[in-house]
Amino acid sequence: MINGLRTAGPDNTAVRVALWRAVHVQVDPPPHVFEDEIGLRLAAPDDGWLRRPDMDLASTSRTRASIVARARFIEDLVVEQAGLGVDQYVILGAGLDTFAQRRSRPAAGMRVFEVDQPGPQEWKRRRLTELGLGAPAWLRFVPVDFEAGGSWRQGLADAGFDAGRPAVVASAGVSMYLTRDATEATLRLVADLAPGSTLAMTFMLPLELVESAERPLREATERAARAAGTPFLSFYAPQEMLALARDAGLGAARQVSAENLGRRYFAGRSDGLVPSSTEELLVAVSQGREPVVPTAG
Repeated sequence: MINGLRTAGPDNTAVRVALWRAVHVQVDPPPHVFEDEIGLRLAAPDDGWLRRPDMDLASTSRTRASIVARARFIEDLVVEQAGLGVDQYVILGAGLDTFAQRRSRPAAGMRVFEVDQPGPQEWKRRRLTELGLGAPAWLRFVPVDFEAGGSWRQGLADAGFDAGRPAVVASAGVSMYLTRDATEATLRLVADLAPGSTLAMTFMLPLELVESAERPLREATERAARAAGTPFLSFYAPQEMLALARDAGLGAARQVSAENLGRRYFAGRSDGLVPSSTEELLVAVSQGREPVVPTAG
């Protein structure tokens, strides 16, 4: 209870993402593509969480690889853009993201805006306090009730976002839950940001474009999402997503494929860990500046 009101806990999807990140650190051999166990501390699952069916090491290995690959790519992008003077970072559907807690050196030179539903976001703020992590002044929480038609652009403005300065905007693991209209609206809003603002957005491929060996798991995942009341609504072929970005007014739109992420972050691994073929990334910029694609690190 907070201020006499019951506070919703984190979304189940956000918890799974946090746990998969931790599994990568605790179970997969080094080198680790992405290191984050703070999300695990926030989620505080029951003992034995590694034995959950959705944490199964074999069947979810490619999903886990996709989760850490997209997180690494986005954070590499943020750090490189910060080096170019971009000092605002917007995380749409932040969930249990822990960039502000793990990457304090680049983050402290920026304003980081976490956009999420009010209930889960307030729960997260409470957990950060309980863990002694708190929230620095440069971390801004932006509660937006999307179900009630709330505007994340207005929420950003209320939180001190400077519309006259460029930003990095990240949207990971969100677009499949949105209608096409909602995704197009998001793309238009990003296109209206200051010149040089960069968007990194994941999107899920239609089933026929997924590798045949992965299709049964993808179908099972869709069934589970429907049963949980959070059905997948939208899928995009790469050229379709690129066209949506261009039509929205974004420039230099490009696809970052799962194969690209595999070459970038998983080359030479002895365990065969590679990202899933079901999800890819869109990178695009406002006002037509070429996007900066982070170098492998």
